[in-house]
Amino acid sequence: MGDTKIEWATKVWNPITGCEPVSEGCRNCYAKRMAKRLAGRCGYPKGDPFRPGTVHEDHMDDPLKWKNPERVFVCSMGDLFHSNAWFWQIRAVWNVMRQAKQHQFVVLTKRPQRMYSVAYDLAVWPPLRNAWLGVSVKDQTTADERIPILLRTPAARRVVSYEPALGPVDFNAVPMPDGDTLGSGLFNHGEGAGIDWLIAGGETGPGARPAHPDWFRSARNQCEAAGTPFFFKGWGEWLPSGQVGNGCHGEIPKGMRYHNFGDCISANVGKARSGRLLDGSEHNRTPEASA
Repeated sequence: MGDTKIEWATKVWNPITGCEPVSEGCRNCYAKRMAKRLAGRCGYPKGDPFRPGTVHEDHMDDPLKWKNPERVFVCSMGDLFHSNAWFWQIRAVWNVMRQAKQHQFVVLTKRPQRMYSVAYDLAVWPPLRNAWLGVSVKDQTTADERIPILLRTPAARRVVSYEPALGPVDFNAVPMPDGDTLGSGLFNHGEGAGIDWLIAGGETGPGARPAHPDWFRSARNQCEAAGTPFFFKGWGEWLPSGQVGNGCHGEIPKGMRYHNFGDCISANVGKARSGRLLDGSEHNRTPEASA
């Protein structure tokens, strides 16, 4: 239990599941689809399988059973910081992470304000060295809203998941409360003070929307300029025609759905065929574990 096909994780751990939409990025949520398939089984309520704050006591201690060091995606089937998750339940999750020092835990949320509040209520300073906290963003608006809160949250590592990418993001232009911008300092605040890892990827599943290759190239280039690890998870369902190299033009097979960005055409080839190559290369960089 816990094995996963998620490219950047080696295990998933779902002590609490369920969520509700907060933005357009949630429209085609893979976790909600999976929960519907599990309705009435494996602890997912039959009438409301994606009910926020559903606790799975039988899986609360799973990481303590894994002897080899793992990179664990926490609550891949929900949002740990949904308001329906009680503080004492989140604290129980934190206590397991505290005990399972051999693992690195990655917690992503679309509710950074609750994460910020809970982190201080837990009095996690200094923060757990094996707890990497992050936010999911889809475009410039969500990046501007969520990343500044993440940067104020105590964490050993800070992660941004740019997935599903639905628009371009200039991470160096993310505003701060004082009206300034993060500039190149976004990635260069030092350990525990800036963005330590950027994961990017396209949307998957029925109704998936295409991503322009320049969105991912820009994110990669910003990370490379700052020396920040960049992980390209994959294109999702859509692949830019001729994306290997610098161009994205090419012939689309007859009968295949395609999207014309104007300067670029993407074809709906399916996740299995779209792959993880960005300009001919995989990008698999990850941060080092906190000491």
